[in-house]
Amino acid sequence: MAMQFVVGLMSGTSRDGVDAALIKTDGLNSVDAVAFQFEPYPDDLKAVIADACDLAMAHPQRVPSQSIDDCENLLDQRHLAAVETLLETAGVPANEVAVIGLHGHTIAHRADLGWTWQIGQPEFLANRLNIPVMSNMRHFDVMFGGQGAPLIPVFHRALFSDASQPVAVLNLGGVANLTFIGTDGALVAFDCGMANALIDDWMGQKTNYPFDAGGEFAANGTIDESALLAMLDHPFFSAPAPKSLDRKDFNLNPVADLSAPDGAATLTAFSAKAVALGFQQFPARPQRLIVCGGGRKNDTMLKMIKKYSGIPTVLTDDLGWDGDAIEAQGFAYLAYRCLHGLPITYPGTTGVAEPMSGGVLTRPDRMAAGKIPA
Repeated sequence: MAMQFVVGLMSGTSRDGVDAALIKTDGLNSVDAVAFQFEPYPDDLKAVIADACDLAMAHPQRVPSQSIDDCENLLDQRHLAAVETLLETAGVPANEVAVIGLHGHTIAHRADLGWTWQIGQPEFLANRLNIPVMSNMRHFDVMFGGQGAPLIPVFHRALFSDASQPVAVLNLGGVANLTFIGTDGALVAFDCGMANALIDDWMGQKTNYPFDAGGEFAANGTIDESALLAMLDHPFFSAPAPKSLDRKDFNLNPVADLSAPDGAATLTAFSAKAVALGFQQFPARPQRLIVCGGGRKNDTMLKMIKKYSGIPTVLTDDLGWDGDAIEAQGFAYLAYRCLHGLPITYPGTTGVAEPMSGGVLTRPDRMAAGKIPA
């Protein structure tokens, strides 16, 4: 397939903003990073998103909601601004972009009940930018019995596959997920636990800070071993992979009575221990661990991961890839694969019965029906 420009949009469980990435790819093994743009959320929008997540997770199925619709409209404006700035900065006209990969924001992920819900309107972006939009890339996987997450492993393989040794990729977002890439390119992947979400919630409740910058609070705290053991006793950790999480699957109750530093230390250890437990579900021990996502900036978490796992660790940035951009780049890559009917999920990554593509393509009203960029 030809190398083409593709945009990816990701609003993660950290709820800090929209990541927008422009790459050039053939949807196979060639990926060139072109530009990256972060569109931050103001505090009032973060609160609106949190409320939408609470409302969505309070029901066993998707429910109509004006407040969720209003949240979606606000997100659409942020998505639009991010893409416009991205393309302007890169100097790439919209008519040279093959497709936009729109992840949207997950307000509920209930693979156990057969549904997942990402908000963000593809028709809004398609018509405002006159670019086709690929969305709902988790939907079909869940519909056919998969976990619908994680989706990025096939992109990890395109970037970091090493035929000489097995390697693991760790994404530390709100939730943490692991990808194992075997020497033959075989993929095993799953959510392994929480990363930043609980720590951010804790910092917001106990301090005047939205997150533990560099892990400084955790570094000055003492891990409460009883609280840590209680959190690790959750049945999720003994469940076989593939498996996935929602941000709401864990809470702060076990650390509620701790000081701010001790709670931060305990929650950081919880995230790190979960990564080490995840390695036990790999088919072989990886020779190195490549870390991306916002949590890679938490020095205390990284030190704990190295201590508990005993595996040499490098950052994506050390390999020439911006660790903040990986997920947005990944959804650009997935969108291009979906555009051409290539698989994005596999039995080893989501538990789906066979490799499958996905996504729903929304064309701009101004684009002739059936005319899809080659």
